[in-house]
Amino acid sequence: MPWQHWNQVSGERGSASLIAVAMISAIVAITGGGVQMGAAVVARHRAQSAADLAALAGAADLGAGADAACAQAAVLATAMETVLVACTVEGLDVVLTVQASAALRFFGAPSARAVARAGPAEFTGQVSH
Repeated sequence: MPWQHWNQVSGERGSASLIAVAMISAIVAITGGGVQMGAAVVARHRAQSAADLAALAGAADLGAGADAACAQAAVLATAMETVLVACTVEGLDVVLTVQASAALRFFGAPSARAVARAGPAEFTGQVSH
């Protein structure tokens, strides 16, 4: 009788739904992790770009003094929506650290930091042609 077969299988009704929910949860978790990793990479690139440009701006303004160079670097870092964490002048080089926060923070990801140095190129006394 067909109805007896139905009663034997009815104990397994809905088990496919549990598997589907587990698979969808895994896909959502993997996707969220990928998005978070992408946001961290973008923050790192933003921090490095801001550090490089701010170091160049500071080095260009070094003739006005170390404080003026660091102030110019801070203005540029702020304009690029990053934070100047440290700025030092070593001889004719401006060395600074910039911090950029990630756009998405699902798991409390830390901010990205980058260091850059800018100054005049060393002259060895030889000119290549």
